[in-house]
Amino acid sequence: MYSTVFARRGLALVLAALAFGAKAQGPLTRDNGAPVGDNQNSQTAGPRGPALLQDVQLIQKLQRFDRERIPERVVHARGTGAHGEFVATADISRLTRAQVFAKGTRTPVFVRFSTVIHGQHSPETLRDPRGFATKFYTTEGNWDLVGNNLPVFFIRDAIKFPDMVHSLKPSPVTNIQDPNRVFDFFSHVPEATHMLTRVYSDLGTPASYRSMDGSSVHAYKFVNSAGEYRYVKFRWASKQGVKTLDAKQVAEVQSRDFNHLTRDLVDAIARKDYPQWDLYIQVLEPAQLASFDFDPLDATKIWPDLPETMVGTMILNRNPSNVFQETEQSAFAPANLVPGIEPSEDRLLQGRVFSYADTQLYRVGTNGLQLPINRPQAAVLNGNQDGAANFAITVSDVNYQPSRRFPMTEDATMKYSTLPLGGSTQQQRLQRTVNFRQAGEFYRGLDAGAKTNLIANLAGDLGQVKDSETRLIMLSHFYKADADYGSRLTQALKGDIALVRRAAESLVD
Repeated sequence: MYSTVFARRGLALVLAALAFGAKAQGPLTRDNGAPVGDNQNSQTAGPRGPALLQDVQLIQKLQRFDRERIPERVVHARGTGAHGEFVATADISRLTRAQVFAKGTRTPVFVRFSTVIHGQHSPETLRDPRGFATKFYTTEGNWDLVGNNLPVFFIRDAIKFPDMVHSLKPSPVTNIQDPNRVFDFFSHVPEATHMLTRVYSDLGTPASYRSMDGSSVHAYKFVNSAGEYRYVKFRWASKQGVKTLDAKQVAEVQSRDFNHLTRDLVDAIARKDYPQWDLYIQVLEPAQLASFDFDPLDATKIWPDLPETMVGTMILNRNPSNVFQETEQSAFAPANLVPGIEPSEDRLLQGRVFSYADTQLYRVGTNGLQLPINRPQAAVLNGNQDGAANFAITVSDVNYQPSRRFPMTEDATMKYSTLPLGGSTQQQRLQRTVNFRQAGEFYRGLDAGAKTNLIANLAGDLGQVKDSETRLIMLSHFYKADADYGSRLTQALKGDIALVRRAAESLVD
């Protein structure tokens, strides 16, 4: 009797909690119920140091986010891959000891282009950033340069990545992508103004994968043989030129072919019209970081007016033999680095170094790097063992290190570079933000037609937002970036320009 009563009461409590939860408001907690002190900033070692593994909120959010979908990727689900080769053309040995950049070196590559938000069979015409991930099969191991077609991102801290993607994904209630959800989130994220301006331009709807540039987005570190490091950003420049679709062209293309990006790349390679990209780098000395009025390691920023150096050329010349075995089982992660290339202290990159490798362990499996598409050409020797689908051949009973019986030696010259640190552990936003200026500079660099398309594209989604405060905040962000930009967008939405101007005046860039 007591057990029956207890069960009924327990069920009643569960049902009540579920009913209450639909409208509940209260303190934000982790999965164990503990309250969260800061959900906006990762813990870092001082104001410019790397993120800390002890930040359980950051780790838990990324771990849970990585396991939300099975079996397709949570983001970048729809992808197209191709094989090719990268040829290093410049002597940059003073910058990096990475052999992939030794002048004249030819390195096999596999590239996966992708859309970001929607599912595996969604139309490729949808407005979205485009993934541009390159796996270099170097003599020192695999290096993954995992970037996008746009040079910046929406957020600057990995702790916000699950929230951002949740807002952009279809609603869990209606399964429809909803601008009310999108802009409700971004109205709290002023640093997203730059990326929103770029993605709502026609760059958000490329005409083909062959005719778009690529970017590392993040800064990395180049380390030379003396252990000296510099900060570096990468950009792929399409030798086919950059071509985009406007809204009218998008509708026309989608009406006849929602696979246009995949079809274009596959067909071009099949007819031996092999696409090519030149790889450029920008380089910053560590001492130069303090010379900017924004944080140069902020992923929402470009490095304006900094010269580029061309370091090589990539050609894609072979389609996959099997899309699942190659394109879909390919596992890219910023953690896949080689000597001479290291992560910077970029807070978003710090989280991606963990998250991408973790999601591939979940998605492809513990031994996913043994698959042919992911297997390095360099020999693999360590004590990692067992797990599902382990098809390596192990004949030694030494699965530990160190050992005199079967030495697996360390190479002290391959240690990471040293980073001077100071201050206390913290959870604070970056000190130098400058959230709006680069968005305005990008807007002013567009021609008249591109500006008109940007306003129309953005107004189409922002006009669906029902909450007047959210609309006002978003308009003030765009006005703060550029007065003409904000004024034209406000006019398109029949808003009150005086209210927008006042709201913009209160913003600190």
